Amino acid sequence: MEAKEIASKLVTWYNAGDVQRPYQELYSPKIVSIENDGKGDGGISEGFEGLQKKGEWWQENFEVHSSSASEPIVADNWFSVRFDMDTTHKASGHRSKSSEIAVYEVQDGKIVKEQFFYNKP
Repeated sequence: MEAKEIASKLVTWYNAGDVQRPYQELYSPKIVSIENDGKGDGGISEGFEGLQKKGEWWQENFEVHSSSASEPIVADNWFSVRFDMDTTHKASGHRSKSSEIAVYEVQDGKIVKEQFFYNKP
C-alpha cells in the first residue's frame, strides 16, 4: 500500500471508532512511536509490545469522551493527521480538550514510525 491509501484507512477507521484495526493492518512489527521529543517516561515505544504498553497506560490514565482525526496530508512516504480529543485525566478528574499533530512514515506498505506533537499540560 502507498502512504495515501494507508493514511486514508487510518483516518477512516479511527473516526469510525475502530482504533485497534490500524495497528493490526497498517503498522510494521518494527514500529517506533515517539511522544513529542522522545524524552522522559514513555517517550519512545518500539514494536507491538511497546505500543501495547503505551495503550494500556493511556487507558488506565484517561477517559476519552470524544476524539476525531482530520483528513490526512500526504507527501511521498509521509503523512500527517490532526487529532482532537476531549478527555478526563482519571487521577485528578481534570477534563480538557486538546489537539495534536501526528506525523507518520511509511516504508514497504506499512507505518514504520509515528511521532506526536502537542503541548504538555
